[in-house]
Amino acid sequence: MDILLAAVNWFSKTILSQPAWIIGFIVVIGYCLLGKKWYEVLAGFIKASVGYMILSVGSGGLISSFRPITVGLSQRFNLSAMVIDPYFGNNAVDAGVKAAAAGNGPAFLANANVSQYMLLLLFAYILNILLVALKRYTKLRAIFTTGNVQVQQAATALWLIMFCFPSLMSVPALVVMTILLGLYWAVGSNLTIGPAQELTEGAGFAIGHQQMFGIFLASKAAGWMRKRDEIRQAKNPGKTSIFDKKLEDIELPGWLSMFNENMVSTALLMTLFFGIILIVIGPDFLIKLSDKDQTAATYLLTGNAALKAGKSFVFYIMYNCFQFAVYLTILQLGVRTFVAELTVSFQGISNKLLKGSVPGVDCAVTFGFGSTNAVTLGFMAGAIGQFIAIAVLILIKSPVLVVAGFIPLFFDNATLGVFANNKGGLKACLIIPFICGLCQVFGSALIASWVQMYQYGGYLGMFDWAVVWPLFTVIMKYAGWIGIAIVAVFLLIIPQLQYRSAPKDENGESAYFLEVEDYDKYAELRDAALAKQVADAAK
Repeated sequence: MDILLAAVNWFSKTILSQPAWIIGFIVVIGYCLLGKKWYEVLAGFIKASVGYMILSVGSGGLISSFRPITVGLSQRFNLSAMVIDPYFGNNAVDAGVKAAAAGNGPAFLANANVSQYMLLLLFAYILNILLVALKRYTKLRAIFTTGNVQVQQAATALWLIMFCFPSLMSVPALVVMTILLGLYWAVGSNLTIGPAQELTEGAGFAIGHQQMFGIFLASKAAGWMRKRDEIRQAKNPGKTSIFDKKLEDIELPGWLSMFNENMVSTALLMTLFFGIILIVIGPDFLIKLSDKDQTAATYLLTGNAALKAGKSFVFYIMYNCFQFAVYLTILQLGVRTFVAELTVSFQGISNKLLKGSVPGVDCAVTFGFGSTNAVTLGFMAGAIGQFIAIAVLILIKSPVLVVAGFIPLFFDNATLGVFANNKGGLKACLIIPFICGLCQVFGSALIASWVQMYQYGGYLGMFDWAVVWPLFTVIMKYAGWIGIAIVAVFLLIIPQLQYRSAPKDENGESAYFLEVEDYDKYAELRDAALAKQVADAAK
């Protein structure tokens, strides 16, 4: 038994928690099922794994380049507060569980066991696959593959579930978490299939990350905004606004045309936006911050990212803000590298093992599609929303103060900006991430204070965990075991509703599964149904 447990832990830690290896092995399985030659399988594994690693370098670079800004703000204004960031949230769970074991932490964590994370990854992943294998009944089509995200979610879910059921012992707690997380991964990633297929024109993947419900809601809201615009334009032909258009369809005249180039616009907009913040922080304080212990993980101010005495403050701002364009370009290279392999190889799995299924991948994949300007503007709009919400918490003297973490700040809001722009244009790209920024701060402050996580310095803080999981926690806390059933049934009902609301084919049957199996046909049916709705509403 010990040997089996050790093998499971090794597999979970080595493979399941490393998305690059998961993606690589998915490509290997897919190419083998397609009958590819051994050297093609090997090449596919390398390109997919390396591509994902390149994406990770881009993502990590964005985080390390801009964390000094968020750290600088909190240090400059003496904000000793909870950071909304998945890694800070993970550390908070570890600290809380250790404190409880020592007798000075939350009592409801007394039975918690951090070693459950890796077992949970495996069991919830297996449940996700089973739910997709039974898609004829469950209507679920996506497999969550982003292992590092699953580890973060497992930690936060452990805390929330133990808060609701403090008497749960290890095995029952593991069963409850497996059911809830397995369902959340399967249902959440399934919700993103429609938006992702429309954005990529049928590339064949979903999103498996921290804002899956957010993507679905943002796409629905942006689609509603676009529908209203189309009805207005049908009633008043010729009356259009630049805010109604997608960013990639906007051609700016004269000197503004330089903003048509994504790399230029990203660098300039980020210099303007973060340049103002760095000026507010001030060069003297940044120099002091750079002179502190460089080994402290919270600062990450090494090399050119650090401001030293005698160094030009103007070029320091330019360098750090231009880094945004650099790492975004690297990230997009990684996306192009591994998505190409994944799209082809997963046809083998989809056709022979799990018919009509797609992988749920990192949200950063979306930055390689649509307009890069949507990434930048979505991020900025969400940041403004977060900063306003933080200012409100300070003004009302909230007992829980929040510091913006870069991961929710960027990867939530930029992702929602891409989907909002694709469905609703510039207006949606600005409004929806702004609302998301408000939700991230207010939602995280409420749930983290209630469950006592704030005192350990962090909370996961991304959209689903600031909005959806707090609602789940309320239901489970006050309805007990019935609450678990309510949450599970709610999640199972969602794909059934998706199936029923899908456009109908020529035989009057739901075209739901065509969305994955024959996207061109599905898009034709969907667009025809939407055009009819607009025409009927404009009469």
